[in-house]
Amino acid sequence: MSGVKERIDDLRRRKAQAEAGGGQKRIAAQHARGKMTARERIEQLLDEDSFVEVDGLVEHRCRDFDMDRNVIPGDGVVCGHGTIDGKTVYCFAQDFTVYGGSLGEMHGLKICKILDMALKTGAPVIGLNDSGGARIQEGVASLGSYAEIFFRNVRASGVIPQISVIMGPCAGGAVYSPAITDFVVMVDQTAHMFITGPEVIKTVTNEEVSFEDLGGASTHATRSGVTHFTADNDDDALELVRELVAMLPQNNLEKPPIKSTSDPLDRDCETLDELIPNDSTTPYDILDAIEATLDDAAFLEVQADFAGNIVVGFGRLGGHTIGVVANQPKVLAGCLDIDASVKAARFVRFCDAFNVPLLTFVDVPGFLPGASQEWGGIIRHGAKLLYAYAEATVPKLTVITRKAYGGAYDVMSSKHIRGDYNIAWPSAQLAVMGAEGAVQIIHRRRIGSAGDQEGERKRLIDDYEETFANPYRAASLGYLDDVIQPRETRAKLTKALGALLEKEEIRPARKHGNIPL
Repeated sequence: MSGVKERIDDLRRRKAQAEAGGGQKRIAAQHARGKMTARERIEQLLDEDSFVEVDGLVEHRCRDFDMDRNVIPGDGVVCGHGTIDGKTVYCFAQDFTVYGGSLGEMHGLKICKILDMALKTGAPVIGLNDSGGARIQEGVASLGSYAEIFFRNVRASGVIPQISVIMGPCAGGAVYSPAITDFVVMVDQTAHMFITGPEVIKTVTNEEVSFEDLGGASTHATRSGVTHFTADNDDDALELVRELVAMLPQNNLEKPPIKSTSDPLDRDCETLDELIPNDSTTPYDILDAIEATLDDAAFLEVQADFAGNIVVGFGRLGGHTIGVVANQPKVLAGCLDIDASVKAARFVRFCDAFNVPLLTFVDVPGFLPGASQEWGGIIRHGAKLLYAYAEATVPKLTVITRKAYGGAYDVMSSKHIRGDYNIAWPSAQLAVMGAEGAVQIIHRRRIGSAGDQEGERKRLIDDYEETFANPYRAASLGYLDDVIQPRETRAKLTKALGALLEKEEIRPARKHGNIPL
């Protein structure tokens, strides 16, 4: 019996060593930076006492550079599964107190095992990233494990939700795993992502840039669009992930969860009757329309600080999760540009992959003009949004609030690319372009030969607006299913969504399409 007791004591010692990570000194340093440890983060993320660790005793196999004298069980990453609001999730958290969270061969293979288990069981996977990058001492074995992770990220894409939380450094090749996943959350001031760091950039290009300006959360939220959410601290980031998981299905074969609401399905949105200004050039905030329509005015905006001329995010309608895409008249008059097109296209494709219905609010005067947009590839990038909407087979609801001009009208979930329920407010204007531009093209000679050119021009503009600056021509052609009073928006949409929830749409068999990347 004494032999058994000694073995149990040995097991306890090994597990205690694994749980201690890099030791109290390094844990204290982690706390001093305002960061939780890997285990603290997992404990905060998951339901209480739900975490089951996997591979807690794995050790690295490197024997070079004296690494054989520094072996810590767990190899710098804590992996396992647990629950969020009772739903199973898989997760891993890199431990910066162990080898700086660097990814070696076994560290990477631990993450691969979690990704494989998540895919086999159809559960979301959440990665908490805090790593100094590839473990240099392990050389190509480290790079091999990175590639194994990337391959699994791609294989799981569109099958299970993948969420990356950047809670410290994430540099070099390590950034590509988060970039492939569905959502990236970055912690302000402590998280950094970049391919090459400030020192390398200075050496190669002679540019001087700080860590924060190069790859901080603010930079990626506003300039690159790499991150979808910015959190104030670790607590905020983990709570945001819990909120996001609650909105999503477990996998692509399930529908999103339904949450009961006390918000009446037929509630009048009285404020919407007064939302649209009399002057068609005056901006307003489309968020007012979104929040008035959704259950309990609750809206989780995605990429709120990037490409502000389009709004995307999640809410609920009649208890059902719904993805919202909306032109924002407050920014660039709601025009579609390169960044807005890419931002919305990625969101639409995510929603379609995971059976999340789409609600689109349209107020778009067209694509943003300019040489920089044309040279930057607005044709190619704008086509991504068109492709995404046309490809989507989930229920698609569309509300035209004001302008729907030109090709942008087609792109924004129009009936012609198979919107299922397309409605408009009386303030809607569906036309090839605005009245002034159209009259200048159509009646240029007539205006030029008129005695009172300005008077004739104004008369022709008024005539054009009477004919086209309303939703009724489109409704008469069947391009709109209805024209409604704005206050009816929530009631009409909830009924339409209820009728469309079991929608099925068969498309031609193919390996995959060729989206204009």
